[in-house]
Amino acid sequence: MFPLASLISLCFLAVAFGQQVGTLTAETHPMLPSQKCTGSGSCTTVQTSVVLDGNWRWLHSINGTTNCYTGNTWDATLCPDAATCTANCALDGADYSGTYGITTSGNALTLKFVTGSNVGSRVYLLANQTNYQMFQLLNQEFSFDVDMTNLGCGLNGALYLSEMPADGGMSSTNKAGAKYGTGYCDSQCPHDLKFIGGLANNVGWNGSASDPNSGTGNFGTCCNEMDIWEANKNAAAYTPHVCSSNGKCSGTQCGDDDDRYNGLCDKDGCDFNSFRMGDQTFLGPGKTVDTSSKFTVVTQFITNNNSSSGTLTEIRRIYVQNGKVIQNSASQVSGVTGNSITDDFCNAQKTAFGDTNSFETRGGLAGMGAALGRGMVLALSIWDDHEAGMYWLDSTYPTDASASAPGVSRGPCSTTSGDPKTVESSEGSNSVTFSNIKFGDIGSTFSSTGSTSPSGPSSSSSSSPPGNTGGACAAQYAQCGGQGFSGATCCSSPFSCKVSNPYYSQCL
Repeated sequence: MFPLASLISLCFLAVAFGQQVGTLTAETHPMLPSQKCTGSGSCTTVQTSVVLDGNWRWLHSINGTTNCYTGNTWDATLCPDAATCTANCALDGADYSGTYGITTSGNALTLKFVTGSNVGSRVYLLANQTNYQMFQLLNQEFSFDVDMTNLGCGLNGALYLSEMPADGGMSSTNKAGAKYGTGYCDSQCPHDLKFIGGLANNVGWNGSASDPNSGTGNFGTCCNEMDIWEANKNAAAYTPHVCSSNGKCSGTQCGDDDDRYNGLCDKDGCDFNSFRMGDQTFLGPGKTVDTSSKFTVVTQFITNNNSSSGTLTEIRRIYVQNGKVIQNSASQVSGVTGNSITDDFCNAQKTAFGDTNSFETRGGLAGMGAALGRGMVLALSIWDDHEAGMYWLDSTYPTDASASAPGVSRGPCSTTSGDPKTVESSEGSNSVTFSNIKFGDIGSTFSSTGSTSPSGPSSSSSSSPPGNTGGACAAQYAQCGGQGFSGATCCSSPFSCKVSNPYYSQCL
């Protein structure tokens, strides 16, 4: 995620008590089954569920109902310091639908933006009661369906990976763990988590001037982040963010304020936003990818040797809507070519936009790939932006820059559309629905009846070599063969059809 201050802090004191678990509300995780797919063309259901992030939960006295935290302020009696606060306070179970507007139905998860006094939410995919589902996606693909027809400017329905601990950081100071949604971290090295490592983050806590439910403590926690999807119906981006190391931060290490590019993590990331890359007709209501109806998003993590032991060299994006494969838009920015994220693309983009290239200095795609190989946790959220109005995603950003300058225009929304007070008032009923989550071998999670080429000057023209009578050849990254496949079996120049498995071949 882009300029998002959220979460975490560490304290140094060891205490006899850990982060406590309340018993006033039963914790029942809504089921959200996913599917693991193989090159044999089969997918197996995984009985996954979702858990609410601990930061949203009721935090109260361990032997009563007194709030340890109200609005954006800690109770001074229960929480005079981190150790005492940790011993006195407990996280409790959650009423997912009633309090937070979180519901599941079959393989679909719906997140409502405002429910009563609650604003936004974040959940994680669980493998079981004590561990998150871990995704190791090198030489794999990840797909899901999204319906964001009711998600306007200033909002973000996000699906992303964070290098969190599988058990949520269970330890002598954290008794809650993944079952209660603990252990969050991301590349923004956020400070607004109430607990980190099972210890209260109330030291140096300052309530937010614009958000009555949030504040920040002295510390942050950093980790690698792969934003597979950050979007509303007007704009979308996918973005890897790399950290030179993970863990607790303070001061310069966190990259706060003027130290943004001196911290452990690349906060900007290397983003592919079709609107920002010059194609303003690609994604949106009535556009090539029509956000007025549901569609499938496919992300492929390609390695140098096409195996899970290789080095990540490319992150590809494909869409499927109404049975038709839609290749990602191609860059129309001068000096930047391609329709996928590679190190060459990132370097060229940073130069063209005049941006600081902290992505490459933190490790680039190889660094992102290392995290994907170790395993990452899936987060799904809906949120508004109290720091930058979501303008970095769907509007002109920086807001005082010329929209005609390279890289400044990111979407069609106005530079006043993301004000949180306005958004929370006028867009409170907005929601996003994620469904049909699948992961597995390249080409195994989706099917199609047709394909479109990348739009823009970088796309390859279709041509039919001698002997092909099936019409136009398939575009780069499109399917070109496999058992049961009936489409074009040749590839547009200069690409050739490469076999991934007996059920899927792709133009590369």
